[in-house]
Amino acid sequence: MTSDAEKVRTGFYIEKEVLERCDELLTVANVKSRNEFVTEALRFYCGYLTSQQSENYLLQSLSSVLISTIRDTENRLARMDFKIATELSKLSHVVAHTHSVDEHALQSLHLKCVDEVKLINGAVDFEDAYKYQKRRT
Repeated sequence: MTSDAEKVRTGFYIEKEVLERCDELLTVANVKSRNEFVTEALRFYCGYLTSQQSENYLLQSLSSVLISTIRDTENRLARMDFKIATELSKLSHVVAHTHSVDEHALQSLHLKCVDEVKLINGAVDFEDAYKYQKRRT
């Protein structure tokens, strides 16, 4: 609590219902007078307003960091996808050059692979493909 020398006398208008409610809550607030109650209430409200400003600042800062992190991750994933697509293209060309596969078999394989990737949600497993191919021969 501040000393009397630090206090300033001031006056203000307050609604009667609010004042009555304050009087009812003096004991709950653990204060002895309306002055103490108003002082504590104003400190609390000032703290609340300050915390709202801090919260808004922190939310903006966090949002900025998250957006930046997501963009970096997106860029890394895009570069990795490009490298994988390049390697897959090279592999496809080598396989196409070294194996003679007729057009009908290629279309059937494409449809089978589309269905398989849908079923496994893109988690292709080489061992499963190997077992499938060995089963057919």
